[in-house]
Amino acid sequence: MKLPAEISLESLTPEVVAKTIDHALLRPDMTVDEVIEGCRLCAKYKVASVCVKSCDVLIAAKELQGTGVDVGTVIGFPHGNTSANVKVLEALQALDDGAVELDMVLNISYLKSGLYDKVRDEIKLVVTAAKNRLPTCCIKVIFECSLLNDEEKVVACRLTEEAGADYVKTSTGFSTGGATIDDLRLMRASTDPTKTHVKASGGIRTLDYLIECLQAGADRIGSSATAAIIDDMRERKARLA
Repeated sequence: MKLPAEISLESLTPEVVAKTIDHALLRPDMTVDEVIEGCRLCAKYKVASVCVKSCDVLIAAKELQGTGVDVGTVIGFPHGNTSANVKVLEALQALDDGAVELDMVLNISYLKSGLYDKVRDEIKLVVTAAKNRLPTCCIKVIFECSLLNDEEKVVACRLTEEAGADYVKTSTGFSTGGATIDDLRLMRASTDPTKTHVKASGGIRTLDYLIECLQAGADRIGSSATAAIIDDMRERKARLA
């Protein structure tokens, strides 16, 4: 669903908010039963996608078949320091298992070392391989903004866009910080909105903060607090009626 031009509680609907959410099921101790329960929650709330660990893609694809909820997974997660070829293999296996969205962590060490060509080439390698396998797949590149300075974030935006990925994304949710409004504004200002989208992820647990993230330039939200956010939205919209 398309976001309104002016984003506010009044202009948004629960259905539109739900379709901005990638519901995260990424805790390392999460059981298979919890993954299935989470997928059923995604179907109930009609979110944009579920984001699961790569080992859970087959489970999620089976649970969500025919629901309109896309299946996504993470690549090189959470540190981004697997080799480029391994990231490609992980991406292709995920697509074969039923994923249609891939959130890959860039090589943070290479970025901070100034090895920009290596960073861009790795992203492009994954993008090219994945889109050759499934042209409609969506590739998001995770920066882990809490580990980067602003100059590095701007460079990461440029490299991601040059490599042809679909989204820049703030965080894994498993490092020293999550999505901040300043980072989202910087990422939106540092990319072409006709080519590259922005995903906010990490620490987004309330409706108010989700709306702030959308106002700052994000159009996709990674969160594990979907039920609380959408239930709050429905209650507040009912009071406004």
